[in-house]
Amino acid sequence: MRKERDFYKILVIEDNMGDFILVRDFLEEMILAPEIIHTSSFKEAYHTLSESNELFQAIFLDLTLPDKNGEELIKEVILASKEVPVIVLTGYTDTSFAIKSLSLGASDYLLKDELSATTLFKSLTYNIERNKNLRTLKESELRYSDLFQLSPQPMWVYDVDTLQFLDVNRAAINHYGYSKMEFLSMTVMAIQATDNQWQEDGQSKTSPSGSLFLQGLSHQKTKTGEIINVDIRSNTIYFNGKNAKVVLAIDVTEKLRHNKIIENQNRRLREIAWTQSHVVRAPLSRMLGLIDLIKTGIITQEEIGEFLTHLQSSALEIDGIIRDIVRKTEQLAIDEKRESSENNPS
Repeated sequence: MRKERDFYKILVIEDNMGDFILVRDFLEEMILAPEIIHTSSFKEAYHTLSESNELFQAIFLDLTLPDKNGEELIKEVILASKEVPVIVLTGYTDTSFAIKSLSLGASDYLLKDELSATTLFKSLTYNIERNKNLRTLKESELRYSDLFQLSPQPMWVYDVDTLQFLDVNRAAINHYGYSKMEFLSMTVMAIQATDNQWQEDGQSKTSPSGSLFLQGLSHQKTKTGEIINVDIRSNTIYFNGKNAKVVLAIDVTEKLRHNKIIENQNRRLREIAWTQSHVVRAPLSRMLGLIDLIKTGIITQEEIGEFLTHLQSSALEIDGIIRDIVRKTEQLAIDEKRESSENNPS
């Protein structure tokens, strides 16, 4: 029979030498040169686990040791195991205790009377791979948790059916003014600026991964009652057994206010430009026409006096227009400075 050539370092905690030899033989039957460490008491096992510089890949644990047994033994070994899968070996056939041992954190439960090289090796490899997958999943969840909690933008998760907040990050707590406990006691309706039914007004899109997400603007309010404009981006997820949405909220209040200021300034500048190109043109055209008539020399002295009066009137009209342009330009600069000071108080 072909033996497994991968390296295995295994701890067997067993006070019965006959049972240990049986387990060792079964492992050596299936694995080429496994490294098997044997301890016969909890104290010895704890010392081995604490002092070992290299992690074991699996631990086989007998439930009856001279210095500890049962639930307490399982709990203590799991605490000391450094997340190594613990496979319980026992002669008891108590099904309820088997389930209990799994709930305490044991990876598997094997009866000594039913052991064989195949079942032992199968349990060993299955639980090692399962443990790797669980650790990878935990690391992934931790990374996503860090992205959620450390995001500089407010984020929250809410129940799609009840609209109840399920989780919020620090940025949301700081930005909206509610504590985490206050958030978790509320629904998303509590931060809406209107009494309308909660909805995320926006456009559904498809992300590169193929999942649907929604983006749009929402009018919301903080704990102090301040109304803010928020760019909402949400995606459907499954959170703690519930259909939920994770939401990224970007406060665009200042951006929209700034855009409004710029739009207002542009409108007023267009008015000034229109004045320069249209209002000034009328009196200026009259003046040029009168000057051309005077230059012809075919008009009487009486008409020249009348034309000069019209020229003076047009000149005064242009002067008034120019003064109005200067006044509007100066007022535009004053308004811009005042709005900038109001939006950025020192």
